Amino acid sequence: MPRPSIGDQELALLHYLAEHEPASVGEVAAGFGEACGLARSTVLTMMERLRAKGYLKRRQAQGVYRYSTATGPGEAMRSAVGSFVQNTLRGSVSPFVAWMAEHGEVSDDELAELQALVKQLKGTRKEK
Repeated sequence: MPRPSIGDQELALLHYLAEHEPASVGEVAAGFGEACGLARSTVLTMMERLRAKGYLKRRQAQGVYRYSTATGPGEAMRSAVGSFVQNTLRGSVSPFVAWMAEHGEVSDDELAELQALVKQLKGTRKEK
C-alpha cells in the first residue's frame, strides 16, 4: 500500500530531521522552523502529521518526545515524485524529461544514473 503523499515543506523537514535525528520539537523548531519562518506549533503539527503518515516515529526520553525518521527521505521523495507524476503529469514522465532536456542542468553523475535507470526499465518492461 503506498504511503500518503507528502508536501514540499514536509519533505524539507524530513531531510532536516534525517540529518539531526533524534530531535525534539523544540530542537527542530529552532534549527529548521526559525529559518523557514515557522512557529513551534506549526513545526509540531507538521511532525505529528508526518508521524501519522508513517514517515516519522517518536520515543519519549526524560519526559520529552524525540523524533526520528521511520523511512528515510528517499522513500518520501519517491512518494512525492509518484504523486507529482500521477496527479500533475497524469502518469506520463515525458513532460518531465522534456523539461530536463530544455534546461540542460543534469550533471554527468545524474545522467549516468538516468541511463542506468532506463536500461533497468527496458530490462524489466514486459512485451505488449
